[in-house]
Amino acid sequence: MTANVLMIQGSSSSAGKSMLVTALCRMFSRRGIRVAPFKAQNMSNNAAVCPDGSEIGRSQAVQAVAAGRDPAAEMNPVLLKPEGNSQSQVIAMGRPWRRVSAREYYRHKPDLWPLVTRALDQLRASHELVVIEGAGSPAELNLRSGDIVNMAIARYARSPVLLVGDIDRGGIFAQLLGTVWLLEPGERALVRGLVVNKFRGDLALFDEGVRLLETRGDIPVLGVVPFMSDMAIPEEDSATLDTVLSNGTPHMDDIDIAVIRLPRIANYDDFAPLAAETGVRVRYVSSRTALGTPHAIILPGTKSTIADLMWLREQGLDRAIPEIADQGAAVVGICGGYQMLGRSIRDPEHVEACVDQTHALGLLPIDTLFDEIKATHQIHAQLLGGPGWINALAGDRIRGYEIHMGQTASPQPWLQITTRSGQAVQCNDGAVRADGKVWGCYVHGLFANAALRRAWLTDLGWRGADGALPTATDLQTALDCLADHVESSLDMQQLESIIWHP
Repeated sequence: MTANVLMIQGSSSSAGKSMLVTALCRMFSRRGIRVAPFKAQNMSNNAAVCPDGSEIGRSQAVQAVAAGRDPAAEMNPVLLKPEGNSQSQVIAMGRPWRRVSAREYYRHKPDLWPLVTRALDQLRASHELVVIEGAGSPAELNLRSGDIVNMAIARYARSPVLLVGDIDRGGIFAQLLGTVWLLEPGERALVRGLVVNKFRGDLALFDEGVRLLETRGDIPVLGVVPFMSDMAIPEEDSATLDTVLSNGTPHMDDIDIAVIRLPRIANYDDFAPLAAETGVRVRYVSSRTALGTPHAIILPGTKSTIADLMWLREQGLDRAIPEIADQGAAVVGICGGYQMLGRSIRDPEHVEACVDQTHALGLLPIDTLFDEIKATHQIHAQLLGGPGWINALAGDRIRGYEIHMGQTASPQPWLQITTRSGQAVQCNDGAVRADGKVWGCYVHGLFANAALRRAWLTDLGWRGADGALPTATDLQTALDCLADHVESSLDMQQLESIIWHP
């Protein structure tokens, strides 16, 4: 079997490529077609862990869920995780490969191309359709010679391409037509359809715009997709963190949760389930002034714990967070944020920094030792109980995943990991202060566990809407809503013809 392919490219970053691929994977999966997503190269610290412990971009993992498949390294063979100072960790086929500067990375692209094509070939051999996502824009002329993610992939797979533009940004004609006109003739021939995304208002008002795009570009417009907000689907782009997240109109009596927007923040979709609850507001803040006096502060995961801890000090947040905790606010650390809550971080091998030891915030009696081994696992865990709100959850089981370097010794664990990547283990995790207000652990995806999420929110004073405990939007429901929204906006007959009769 060699699967048919369809590639989604964009006029720019954030044009809607990821969401369109997600919707298409869901749409064709619901038709009984064996479909898989693919993105040759992704750049994001928002990562996911596959069942075998390999690491891929979060968006590809969500697309896999939409397609009804387990996420796999073949779906995102190259993942770049920025670490600052123009350096990134390269994840190749789900495993750490090397750390490189931007300049060095371009020299390594010829080494990665065979890995990329082999991954795509493997997916095509086991599926009926592969929906391929590009990155940025295919018309970045200075990057074309080293391309391994846009038209190079389209040419290799002989894939028809849909080009999507973001009308909400303005300049949709320059976006779509300019991109098409900058392509080489052979590349331009692969573009079989245009999609106008994020349209606000009366669709009939853009009828003339569709005619102009088709006339000037000599390419059909397959659809105009209305703007869709509150999708409750994990985002790939950290630009979305600039807005306050909440379910419905924010009110003054909402539970106010401030997530520290670290420069190298990772896996920030950990907190989407909190924002999806009625009566909860999640803000991302990067200064003492913006922090205010929330009910809770969360220190999230980070690609570089020590560097972001230094940044906290530069902002004065290393003093502000303990002060607000002393006033009764809750403070939570996840992964790198958990490490920051301890007394010290030791790095004798200089895995992250050139200093052997760094003092942390001192809010939990824990110490972390960095080493070169990276833990990447899907996990199951059991709550051991503990002070405050945790006590009532003793014996409960949760699911999540680990992506971290370093080991943390804790005298007060409140979790026991029972499986890692399907293998039975007994490994304690987490620490909690005696009053239950300050706590942390290594487990990502923690707040996707409803009982734990609501127990903690209730301890903060949350009662939901009208005293009821609301249900957060289920991912599967959100994926169906997205698929319905996109499917109703596209010319499906023409799209089917492009896919199955290229």
